Amino acid sequence: MFQTSCVYMEVSLMFLGSSAKPIDDNLKKIVDEIEAQSPSLSVLAAREFRYSLRQTPVEVNIKEPRQFNILEEFIIRAAIEFQPPPTEDELASVLGLDSVFIKTTTTTLRSLQTLSATSPLTVTSEGRLFYEKGSVPQSPYPLQINAITDPLSDKITFQSESLNETTINLPDLADFISIDHILADISSLPLEEIQKSIQTSGLALHLPEEGKIVTSYKVLASAQKFWRKISLFAIFDTLEDKLSIQIRNGKQILESASNWLEVLHAEGKISLQRLCKLSTETINFEREVILKQKNTEIEARLENIRKKALETATKVGNSTVAGEAIQLRDGQINQAFIEVLNSAKSQVLIYSPWVNQAVVNEKFLTLLQKLANRGVGILIGYGIARREEDEEKLMSLELKEKLRAIKTPDGLPSVQVFWLGDSHVKEVIVDKKTHLCGSHNWLSYRGDYLPRGESVYKVTIPDQVKEAYEFLAHRFQNHAQKLWQNALKKRDFKLAVECLCLWGALGMEDVALKEIQQNNWLEILSVWLNVALQGLRSKNIQPDSVSFQTALSLLNQVSIEDVFVESLQQGSRKVISAIANNNPQTALNLLSDEVWAQFLRLNIAQESDSPKNFIL
Repeated sequence: MFQTSCVYMEVSLMFLGSSAKPIDDNLKKIVDEIEAQSPSLSVLAAREFRYSLRQTPVEVNIKEPRQFNILEEFIIRAAIEFQPPPTEDELASVLGLDSVFIKTTTTTLRSLQTLSATSPLTVTSEGRLFYEKGSVPQSPYPLQINAITDPLSDKITFQSESLNETTINLPDLADFISIDHILADISSLPLEEIQKSIQTSGLALHLPEEGKIVTSYKVLASAQKFWRKISLFAIFDTLEDKLSIQIRNGKQILESASNWLEVLHAEGKISLQRLCKLSTETINFEREVILKQKNTEIEARLENIRKKALETATKVGNSTVAGEAIQLRDGQINQAFIEVLNSAKSQVLIYSPWVNQAVVNEKFLTLLQKLANRGVGILIGYGIARREEDEEKLMSLELKEKLRAIKTPDGLPSVQVFWLGDSHVKEVIVDKKTHLCGSHNWLSYRGDYLPRGESVYKVTIPDQVKEAYEFLAHRFQNHAQKLWQNALKKRDFKLAVECLCLWGALGMEDVALKEIQQNNWLEILSVWLNVALQGLRSKNIQPDSVSFQTALSLLNQVSIEDVFVESLQQGSRKVISAIANNNPQTALNLLSDEVWAQFLRLNIAQESDSPKNFIL
């Protein structure tokens, strides 16, 4: 049977290699890199295009701060604190100065829009902003920058340098797709929108927190056309059984453009036949070949393990041993399964087509809780049907609840169990070091009191364990991404917690934190801290990880009035304590002046504390 599979795989590979895939020569290296990311990805087409941007020169006026003098400070302070606000003459009388000195200074402050234009003396909102920083604004100065309108991203960005005029001899994407070239009239945009676009473009021109403000702008000339090169990829994912369209600028994925094209394709408004000579019939045929090829690759991986176990096999007791591949039979299997689970220090991945209470009994649940207590993340995938609604042996809700009731010492779910489906593979991977695979249903056998002729391989060959781990972990990563998108769409806190715990179990705490930042979901920052705390216990995340610096830097965006501030206080204290127990200096390094100021503001630490005393 395996020889037949191998022959089929060779034929399939020959077909894929010999078929004229529409892949431009300049993109072959990127195609190889995409397919190397995961064994589930196959690029069916890759083509280069050009599309046009519009550049508009814009002049902005920028106001920066300077330190105020004593008289300016007194006038502004009096205008804020005196009730009722004084006039220039009244203030001159109080100070015993000639009113000419006061009026000269107030004229300067009014010209800088720090004081209102009329008497009595009142401070503008801008003036208060500068005063809180111990400064007044200087006279604005002009600076020329360029507004870039990008029809694919549907946004305006700003940059200091002008775009380069280059000739790009590639097909125009607009000949295949209707791209809206109606440009926004930049001169009609509100100042607030221009300020926000300048900030998001990374230009350090509008920094209100530092007192640097863009006060006005004007368009200097009409828009000019420039060309940019992009690449389009049609990518098939065998795990998702899905074709996706990806647009890239070099190696950078243009998310909004990719999503837009996928929507157009789903609505039948664009043709992959026209775009990259990829017909529906070709897609369907390639899909079937790839799916069969990938299934054969899984079988080939398992067969490779069997061969290694047999090549130099020597009999030892009832086991067949070959280097780091051990064949186990019948009664030996469950014993090895429990021993391998007990050895876990940071992570357990299990795929079992079915799950039942005959295996997941109170004894087994107690074992999982013991693993959770020492920081082990446990991921369980199950399902054999292509669709969940077609599954004959769905896992009971009662059993799911029992598994999800297993918590970390900080009350987070430690066992994540998901229907992934479309696989008969039966695998266990522990700490990325030990791989169990074979014919044994790990979580649905009925005790195996009598021999059933089953065999399992216990593998510690690094390359093979790595290959198996990448395949299975990728499935969980895909599920995490879907879960996160649903959580964002519904702003569902419970789903977000599940997703953070799943990422944590995969050692992807940095990805979780990046998503929290990008989506400004600070409510779940305390959850991330507890997930990271679990990672510290299992040594899955190091105390000097830059993620902790990033997480603590987000505290300045939290208000003491936020409903989640109490859990954030507790999480911050626990993380600093755990890091200090390991290395006090590392903990102290995290408590920079900026972070310590936030600890005091949010009552994480007390005013009477110092960073050194706090970590003790």
